[in-house]
Amino acid sequence: MTAPVPGFAATHVVPQDGTPAWEAPDPGRPTVPLDALLPVQLVERRGDWAHVLCSNGWSAWVDGRLLLAVPQDPPRSGGPAAATADPRPLLAGAEAALARYRGAVEDLAAGTLDGETFHRRTHGTRIGVVVDGEDVWLFDAAHERWLYADGTRLSTYAVEGEPRVDRPPADGADDGQRADRAPTYAPTRVVRPDEP
Repeated sequence: MTAPVPGFAATHVVPQDGTPAWEAPDPGRPTVPLDALLPVQLVERRGDWAHVLCSNGWSAWVDGRLLLAVPQDPPRSGGPAAATADPRPLLAGAEAALARYRGAVEDLAAGTLDGETFHRRTHGTRIGVVVDGEDVWLFDAAHERWLYADGTRLSTYAVEGEPRVDRPPADGADDGQRADRAPTYAPTRVVRPDEP
């Protein structure tokens, strides 16, 4: 049995179905997948990619959009909800995108817009909202993921495509790196307890 890494503090857990893992933030470098509900510590973010450390010292890159945050102490009363826990910005964005799309449809129907211009105005529009009582599923087009909210929390439900390094992290954290730089990454490794 491997001794736990000193100072390890889980910040997230792996989703209930487990998750693929990579040696670097590159889909061409897969490694051993991580087990379901494995506690991990988020070490670094690169767009959708998350570099995580396991309690035994093993580290890997995963799709950070799928990680489940370990619950923290509740926010102080009256404080704003965290950006990743508050569905209102996504709801407002979906509402605005739908209004723009509806306006283009109305212009097309009124004959003030031709088909080609309609195509240009609506190209790239991606909206997704499903409401079923207190449950809501929202599509976050910026991060190509579906989120689920039950009125108390917002969490990733599903993702589209592979993780990308060329967009800001889904949790809004600044990883301090520009996407146009070509950073180098250490391969997946085991950290021995006597290492700093």
